[in-house]
Amino acid sequence: MKPTLLVLAAGMGSRYGGLKQMDQFGPSGETIIDYSIYDARRCGFEKVVFIIRRDMEEDFKRNMVAKYEDKIEVHLAFQELNDIPAGFKVPAERKKPWGTAHAIWVAHRAVKEPFAVINADDFYGKGSYQILYDFLSEKDNEALEYCIIGYQLSKTLSEHGHVSRGVCQTDDEGFLQSIVERTKIYKTDGGAQYEDENGALHSIDGNTPVSMNMMGFSPSIFGYLEKYFYDFLKEHGNDPKAEYLLPTVIDRLIREGVARVKVLPTNESWFGVTYKEDKPVVIEKIGQLVTDGMYPSPLWG
Repeated sequence: MKPTLLVLAAGMGSRYGGLKQMDQFGPSGETIIDYSIYDARRCGFEKVVFIIRRDMEEDFKRNMVAKYEDKIEVHLAFQELNDIPAGFKVPAERKKPWGTAHAIWVAHRAVKEPFAVINADDFYGKGSYQILYDFLSEKDNEALEYCIIGYQLSKTLSEHGHVSRGVCQTDDEGFLQSIVERTKIYKTDGGAQYEDENGALHSIDGNTPVSMNMMGFSPSIFGYLEKYFYDFLKEHGNDPKAEYLLPTVIDRLIREGVARVKVLPTNESWFGVTYKEDKPVVIEKIGQLVTDGMYPSPLWG
């Protein structure tokens, strides 16, 4: 069975101001998701599962499912606040989703094969999808070896302000030892630097591998996601702002010796809009890829 593509799209409404106003980046009005689906499909993926909020369902079916259903098998999974283990209650004041690890866990009903995870609003590049597809194609459903696509830090920075990145530390074989979330990384003339919790600045090599939330798993992850979610709710369930995050799960899996996570390097550049000033830059970069023949225009023409 071929790997599935899992797209985290539950936050799209707040990021883009609603599905009807999704930003267009391609010369023929393409969105970033269009390029993600196109790249995934030509690398071998034949099924996509979008993780969305329930209140996005009708707009999503009209604007997204209808667009892709003749190109790839499309399924929806819903990230809902009340989709939690028995014995727990959602705090009355909680409004925000439970986090990225919960978003992946809710897909267990729709995903029965190895799967890739991406953010809906990030441009990853064809080469990264091929690396991910090739890795997952060799895994069975019980495999306890997962992966993260490792981008060179210098290829993920913004010219317009600081960014947050998951800095990967690996062993000599390329397996992840830890992910350190650096919330304030700045591009500099000589490379990059980050600001620590005390406000001090430190240089960081532009070749350092970072996670952009492009990952690969087997269905074996779902049992651990549920187990760890239970532990999370016991400790933080009454905190209306606490989030159950995927990097935390990965770190625990590694510390407990449950699974290994391979960091797979890519030469692709990541594009995304952290600041409004980034949008014209991303449009220009995608336009250059079209000019270079990497993508047709219109994309599905």
